[in-house]
Amino acid sequence: MGTLSTAKMIGFAITTNPERSISFYRDTLGLRFVSQDGFAVVFDCNGNMLRLAILQGEFTPPRYTVAGWEVTGIDEVVAALTQAGVKMNFYGMPGQAESGIWTTPTGEKVAWFHDPDGNVLSVSQHQPRTLTAPTP
Repeated sequence: MGTLSTAKMIGFAITTNPERSISFYRDTLGLRFVSQDGFAVVFDCNGNMLRLAILQGEFTPPRYTVAGWEVTGIDEVVAALTQAGVKMNFYGMPGQAESGIWTTPTGEKVAWFHDPDGNVLSVSQHQPRTLTAPTP
């Protein structure tokens, strides 16, 4: 049996309009479109899969972040997204810049935005660290 620690993770979100989502995720965000069937629109995210499940009918998106990308040079990434027409979300937190980038008290940086269905997405830049498992 395999283990999840070595498996690729798959991200999931909802779309009610596959064509609009393809345009946004492929043309605006630059993700590679993989396929569409009656169940989902699929994109490649640097070797990981993002599946946008197609929902017929009403959808109330969650208010929390459903997917995010860890980036280097968050200022440039946010500027490029803004230039492409993406509007950053503002939450009124101390330390959130005019660009939409919030700097946490520990120096991490994050900016949020919505996809066409209202799913909250983010880009973030983290401090260098080593992730280690706790000692048993």
